[in-house]
Amino acid sequence: MKVKVFALFILMAMSMPAQTRHSWSADNGNGTYTNPLFYEEFSDPDVIRVGDDYYLAGTTMHTVPGLVILHSKDLVNWENVSYCFDRFDFYDDAFSLKNGKEIYGQGIWAPCIRYSNGKFYIYSNVNGKGLQCYISDNIEGPWKHVNMKGRIYDLSVLFDDDGKIYAIHGYGEVRCTELKPDMSGPIEETERVIIPEGSAVGEGHHMYKINGMYYLISTDYKPNGRTLCSRSKSIWGPYETCVITADETFGYHAAPSTSIKGRIMPDGHPVSVMKPDPDKVAASNIHQGGIVSTPDGQWWALLMMDFHSIGRTTTLAPVTWKDGWPMLGLEGNLGRSPRTWLKPVTAAGDTVRPHAPYQRNENFDGKTLGRVWQWNHNPDDGMWSLKNGRLRLSTMPAEQLMWARNTLTQRAIGPTSITTVELYVKNMKDGDVCGLGNINVPYSWTGMVKECKRLTLRWFEQLDNDTIDVPVELPEDKIWLRFVGDFDNDKAHYEYSTDGVNFNAIGREMTLSYQLITFQGARISLFAFNKNGKNGGYAEFDNFTVEEPDADRSGNIPLGKTVRIINLATGLPMCATSHGLVYDSAKNDDSPQTRFKVIDRGEGKVILQCADGRYLFTSGFGLPGDVRLTDDVELAEEFMWQDYLNREFMLMSMRNHRYIGKSPTTGSPYSMDYAGADPARRNGAVLRWEE
Repeated sequence: MKVKVFALFILMAMSMPAQTRHSWSADNGNGTYTNPLFYEEFSDPDVIRVGDDYYLAGTTMHTVPGLVILHSKDLVNWENVSYCFDRFDFYDDAFSLKNGKEIYGQGIWAPCIRYSNGKFYIYSNVNGKGLQCYISDNIEGPWKHVNMKGRIYDLSVLFDDDGKIYAIHGYGEVRCTELKPDMSGPIEETERVIIPEGSAVGEGHHMYKINGMYYLISTDYKPNGRTLCSRSKSIWGPYETCVITADETFGYHAAPSTSIKGRIMPDGHPVSVMKPDPDKVAASNIHQGGIVSTPDGQWWALLMMDFHSIGRTTTLAPVTWKDGWPMLGLEGNLGRSPRTWLKPVTAAGDTVRPHAPYQRNENFDGKTLGRVWQWNHNPDDGMWSLKNGRLRLSTMPAEQLMWARNTLTQRAIGPTSITTVELYVKNMKDGDVCGLGNINVPYSWTGMVKECKRLTLRWFEQLDNDTIDVPVELPEDKIWLRFVGDFDNDKAHYEYSTDGVNFNAIGREMTLSYQLITFQGARISLFAFNKNGKNGGYAEFDNFTVEEPDADRSGNIPLGKTVRIINLATGLPMCATSHGLVYDSAKNDDSPQTRFKVIDRGEGKVILQCADGRYLFTSGFGLPGDVRLTDDVELAEEFMWQDYLNREFMLMSMRNHRYIGKSPTTGSPYSMDYAGADPARRNGAVLRWEE
């Protein structure tokens, strides 16, 4: 059990200076950024630019408020500015978790955001309800809702130069349908197949018209995630297609995945979590998303990747136009993308300070909830309130957490985070259950249960249908609950405290999974329900905090330090041989030839100097043996440091945009011709440093 490890990084987080306690921002503060843009779920991203402003829309599925919109001035730092609606306005019990009906993994998804003639448009599908359109003069709303109906989903919309409006949709067989100008619906008789089945084109379409040419960005999942571009001189085709990125996982393999029979089932039914093959890409690579240009003509892609139990994260990648194709990546390594790269040149310049899109901490003192919060399905507004500086949740009947109405959630954030909340239990009644949970499949929670007038602290995990009860004394009717997540490694556990200072683990370390049942990642949840089938009392929550030990990355690059560099694939240190090549050495070799000084060149770039004074450089096109050593600092190879956290990294040459690495199997020396990391990080391109 790794509770001691978790406890260590909790102590580290609590002891950090106040100025370093912040939420993940991709902005490194030195002119570079590191993916993901948000270390949390933001799926199906679609992006536009209006003047000097960028807007990003994403999927929200069954949670409300729905259809999230972010704003940025530099494509790296984003702020949540709006949702399209506060609640689903369909009169259907499923949208409100009523009468045994639900819309987990359905709801509203895959939005397309567009701007035309002074108005913002967001299109998205709702399962069983058809195509929806939200229209506003202002990105912050209010938004007018139009139910366009019809079977058009996972779409892109193009406002063409001649005033016509097209929807592009479908999987494999791609269709184009003209839309009515008032958005009252599609013009059905106009629908035509523009790319036939058998062309290896997928879904998640993003259509653009650039210099008179139509470009369709799509994603295919057979047999694994790839992003394609199809182009034509006519919206109706014919189209030619090119793969513009594949296999870029940034060195992350697929997560454990959930398997169940049916949908959201009662406790006690079998749920299994399958281990991933760490060598397989699956859909853990960057795939579905859109592209956007800056005012000076740069192009950038914002694509998602299926990222462990966090869910689907969004990444930012440079686009290089090659022979008329928008290839992701940089010249010399097209199709792959750097994890760390120079920030886009935008009108904002360097005036934007690094910041996260959401404020996660909440003391519930205001009149409204913070923008980060979402309800699990439509809430019953008569059964919750913000009162006396606390969140009050009145209990309603539910057999378990996934059926509990008025559950308040926010996305879990990685790579590690510690979520703590105060729970007040004085007004609980018999049968009431309330606490802190993780809405996922399998789900889990810890909290207080009132049975026969007695309060008990309980831990529950759906995977093993396991319950642990702990007797506690709460003289002030208050308990602190904590969820500690290590999302890169898909592990978590719960803790509790009766004094707010000393925390104890409850239950065991749990395996977190990636799953497409709710189509969301881990959701930290505040809940209260009654398991006796009736309305009960209420619970109150206060001082919700999220600590992020890995958010501050200012010391991750060992600038000015002398380090040993260990190849992750071989476990052996890099060695500057007297022969003039770079090879590896024995594991316990601590000679000067295995020591390298990391010299800062600014904007995330470094050069490496061996302890004997020589510098690394490359002599040729990247074949094994081309990494040499020189006494001339002017010839030293300049690398962009690719930070993987936990002292793991890659070195990308600024000359050819490829990575230094050494094969773990051939016995060849280091080369500068690696396209990137493989999903398991054992192809020889990922390194680890130690002082």
